Amino acid sequence: MSEHHITVAQVEVDTRHFIGGERVASTETFTDVSPIDGSVLGEISRGTAMEAAAAVAAAKAAFPRWAATPRAERARLLHAIADGVEKRIEELALVETTDNGALLRSHRRGVMPRVAHNFRFFADHLLELDHEDFTTRGHTNHVSWDPAGPCVLITPWNAPLMLATWKVAPALAAGDTVVLKPAEWTPLTASLLADIAAEAGLPAGVLNVVQGYGPEIGEPLTSHPDVRRISFTGSVPTARHIAASAAANLTPLSLELGGKSPLLVFADADLDLAVDLAVEQYDNAGQVCLAATRILVEEPVAEEFTRRFTEKASRLIQGDPREESTDIGPNIHPRQLERIDGFVRRALAAGARAVLGGHRGEGQYYAPTLLTDVRQDSEIVQEEVFGPVLTLQTFTGEEEAVRLANGTRFGLAATVATGDAERARRVTARLVAGTVWVNCFFVRDLRAPFGGSRHSGVGREGGDWSFDFYCDVKNTVTAPNGFGGKGSGIHG
Repeated sequence: MSEHHITVAQVEVDTRHFIGGERVASTETFTDVSPIDGSVLGEISRGTAMEAAAAVAAAKAAFPRWAATPRAERARLLHAIADGVEKRIEELALVETTDNGALLRSHRRGVMPRVAHNFRFFADHLLELDHEDFTTRGHTNHVSWDPAGPCVLITPWNAPLMLATWKVAPALAAGDTVVLKPAEWTPLTASLLADIAAEAGLPAGVLNVVQGYGPEIGEPLTSHPDVRRISFTGSVPTARHIAASAAANLTPLSLELGGKSPLLVFADADLDLAVDLAVEQYDNAGQVCLAATRILVEEPVAEEFTRRFTEKASRLIQGDPREESTDIGPNIHPRQLERIDGFVRRALAAGARAVLGGHRGEGQYYAPTLLTDVRQDSEIVQEEVFGPVLTLQTFTGEEEAVRLANGTRFGLAATVATGDAERARRVTARLVAGTVWVNCFFVRDLRAPFGGSRHSGVGREGGDWSFDFYCDVKNTVTAPNGFGGKGSGIHG
């Protein structure tokens, strides 16, 4: 094995960038560490402006040919990538769990199959993408989706490969070329994706992967004048930097940012279902942007809800995510663990009460926590923690429930538990959120729009919305008498 390869969970991973169909090493590296036990996984090539420029140049050079590739051929190649993912589900699952600490059973059964589905869905949707022509005073309007150009895709560490392919698949389907920059805490499966894409026959330069820290490689990517689209999933502060960097070139942005989503539990709800939905918010150690971290319960059932919740949540097993019996794994990084603990300690000092958890465990594990006696204007209610920390507040009636639910600067998602269909319609109509679930959670259809309101994001992706973003949407208007006579361009 060369110096540029490491073995993770018995899987060989190349630690270099993937640019223009070739592996490229940097002179500097950064250390990748497993959150499970703190073990060093390897030294990863650390990109700079030089690698950023090379990757964009490769994407730009490959763009004309890829944009001209017929839809059917692009779709075939995306299906071939999906085939490659499916052949390596076990390897991808093992590497991703080791790298980011999420449950191995979830990666095997849900996440990695969804990675393959991302490619298959957008391949098929590309072939179905069409818009019925319409007329304006006899003139025919024809809408088309033209490839936009090189795209920079910056992805987070909480679901590295799934969220990367949620962007990569529609961008490639649209006829764009891609520079993917994975989070520095979880770079490994992006490298494996580059191998899979190359083995599937994707032309050189169509997908490039560069690794490194945001200020060193992210800013040169997002400020590059040849980049035509930027899609980012991550924090609000980072999004501000990206938006400022892209502003000089007016590069279109899609931003999926943080959340502080509510779960509204009304007195007429199926209480067992509501408790199950609430406990589910500890998934991935609370490192889910969509998580309903603010539980709002109608007063008549608050005491019983809290009793059932703490009883069920206290049975969750926290430990090694590679074990089948584990429910909650570690948090991603010591810095993130310190951040979580800081939020909880400040909340307790301000008068909050921990009815569950409220403390660190061994290593990078934080105990599942539920805090009550919290004020609406408190930090713990207003700011995203991104850990296994929930708050519980009570309300009286729909008016107060909606006011509390909408009472943050975020608007990514919301969940409503109620037994009254009319109430569900009334409440969901008033909630500020990109996605609202009623008596369910985390049900995602790739045909639906996804994104956030307020500080939770800009734009929507999914289905046609993805192609609207990754393409230059064009309308061609043809005169009613075709090409045999004069047409008028004056219309009111």
